[in-house]
Amino acid sequence: MMDDSLLPEPYILTLTGFGILVALVAWLPLVLKRLPLSLPIVCIGLGAGLFSLPQVTISPLPLEYPEITERGTEFVVIIALMGAGLKLDRIFDWRRWNVTWRLLGITMPLGIAGIALLLGWGLGLPWVLALLLAASLAPTDPVLAADVQVGPPKTGEEDEVRFGLTSEAGLNDGLAFPFVHLAIALAAVSGTGEPWFTEWFTYRVLWEIGAGVGTGWLVGRAFGWLTFHVPAETKLAKTGDGLIALSATLVSYGLTEIIHSYGFLAVFVTAVAFRHAHREHDFQLQMHAVTEQIERIAMMVLLLLFGGALVSGLLAPVTWADAGIAAAILLVIRPATGLIGLIGFGADRSEKLTLAFFGIRGVGSFYYLAYGLNHMDVAAPERLWGLVGLIVLMSILLHGLTVTPIMRSLDRQQGRDPDAEEATPPPGLQGPANS
Repeated sequence: MMDDSLLPEPYILTLTGFGILVALVAWLPLVLKRLPLSLPIVCIGLGAGLFSLPQVTISPLPLEYPEITERGTEFVVIIALMGAGLKLDRIFDWRRWNVTWRLLGITMPLGIAGIALLLGWGLGLPWVLALLLAASLAPTDPVLAADVQVGPPKTGEEDEVRFGLTSEAGLNDGLAFPFVHLAIALAAVSGTGEPWFTEWFTYRVLWEIGAGVGTGWLVGRAFGWLTFHVPAETKLAKTGDGLIALSATLVSYGLTEIIHSYGFLAVFVTAVAFRHAHREHDFQLQMHAVTEQIERIAMMVLLLLFGGALVSGLLAPVTWADAGIAAAILLVIRPATGLIGLIGFGADRSEKLTLAFFGIRGVGSFYYLAYGLNHMDVAAPERLWGLVGLIVLMSILLHGLTVTPIMRSLDRQQGRDPDAEEATPPPGLQGPANS
């Protein structure tokens, strides 16, 4: 029998495993670039294999670690939101962001309504829980949608589809929060008849959205001035340290949460305002590179745990009826509401279909469900976690296996070579004038 003293310590094993993880973060995107396979699929598979080993006795089920689940997913989302905002080359303009407003103002509310009705009537869930799940599942995820988002700043990888999905993912996480709070408010007053609408609308909708946007803009402007416009010897861009973007992320989120408004919304607005402070400066690339690296590491850790949760019984409560509802949400509700939102929009049919199809569900859905369950008294949360876990898994598989061929085909239709070393630059960084 082997002497226990010869076995490596868990700490050493953790360091070794983390080193391998970091190497995979850097290497796998190159390997998967032309394959019909995504990094999240690989991460989930690795996590499932790791937590299936008999030596690993931890079961990373979200119900067993509710606070860690909420905070962990929260961190990954805010980093992804900063990265998404810094990537956008298109100047903010109500007309030029037309596709964004359509996806936010039409597609997302219709999606929430459609999912809630499907869950309430199709599965017989209480309407409050149906609303919570609908609000959790409606937003396009900023973390797992990297393959359909725009490229790094100033690379020219920004067509209408990539811009629309990036800007939608950046803003709809914050705008889904009022509906999560609506479910929490309705659960709190259930059976009491207490008035709830005025407080919810004035505080959760008007104040928290308005203050989130305002605080995000102010923080972005402040960091933009400190980074690019103070006297040359003291400007933050002179440091060459892209960690400034992480600082802006945490400051924006922290200050916004301190005044009880929507931090997700603020972080994305901060990123857009920060980028606008000096659009052509090369320091934008450094900031984006740092946020992308942190995001990928955090995402891989989270998806390893998700893979572990899957083999630990996360989907045990799921029924065939749940699977049918999950398929309908991904294959019917999102595409249908997406196409409705794009009626009259100046894009060709293939672009509209792609925008409507890639409503990827992921880490944001986990966060919203964890937040809602941590603020509500729910009798059987296992089924809710199982259903959301199934939908996220199906989305990762469905969209991960189709994203490479679809986006490469779209590039060819638009006259771009997807195999070129550098993308073909667009006509300009302001987006199409008629959009």
